[in-house]
Amino acid sequence: MSHYVIGDVQGCYDELIALTNKIKFNPDKDKLIFAGDLVNRGTKSLEVLNFCIKNKKSIKAVLGNHDLYLLYLIEHKKRNESLKKILNADNIVKIHKWLKKLPLLLKFEINKESFWISHAGIPHIWSLKTAKNLSKEIQTALKNDSFRLLENMWGDTPSKWKDNLKDYKRYRIIINYFTRMRYLDKKGALKLGKKNLKPEKNHIPWFEQTKDNLKENETIIFGHWAALEGKTNLKNIIGLDTGCVWGNKLTAIRLEDKKIFQVKKYGNI
Repeated sequence: MSHYVIGDVQGCYDELIALTNKIKFNPDKDKLIFAGDLVNRGTKSLEVLNFCIKNKKSIKAVLGNHDLYLLYLIEHKKRNESLKKILNADNIVKIHKWLKKLPLLLKFEINKESFWISHAGIPHIWSLKTAKNLSKEIQTALKNDSFRLLENMWGDTPSKWKDNLKDYKRYRIIINYFTRMRYLDKKGALKLGKKNLKPEKNHIPWFEQTKDNLKENETIIFGHWAALEGKTNLKNIIGLDTGCVWGNKLTAIRLEDKKIFQVKKYGNI
């Protein structure tokens, strides 16, 4: 049995199938874990979701910002050109039910090592325990009042975490850290406007600060940041978004030995 974490698929279904063929994925014994953003910019988002639902007993995933956007569209009955195949799908109820149960953070214990997986990462101002609890908080909110949560999750404020934040301001910033984070300042405030890799004062890649929180047997795996091409230059914080939807590669990592597997855009291995 092997566990494979896969970076942002974003509707690149053909490449996903090529990657599962390359790793010789066996749904009867292996596990696939998706690091968020299963859908959107690619042309076959519905096929990706149907693959996940077909193999749901052997698949885990965390929510990315694009997945949350899809949930919003479904619940608020909005139209969207790139996601219209999903919104018009015969099994939209099943898709909605599956997506709505996904967490923002997953943890796996393998070979005495702890792997923490979220779409954008984990900020240094949270302990791993705190991050786990906050992910559960959002899962509960999605279960109890997803319509209003999804309606109020938009926006860049507040930009800095405070323990006493309440209601939708609290939910919004939790979601932003888990699904949109790239740069933070030294005090942990989100710098959501910056997306390029050009150095800028007080804009620090989140992992450069979080790395000091991790013990020797703890590893964080994330997606979301295609411009990095997966390169954090750290052994214990691993990026998997290698920009398949932009014409680059789809990447997986096998947790048992941290071996990387990749396929090029259009399924060329």
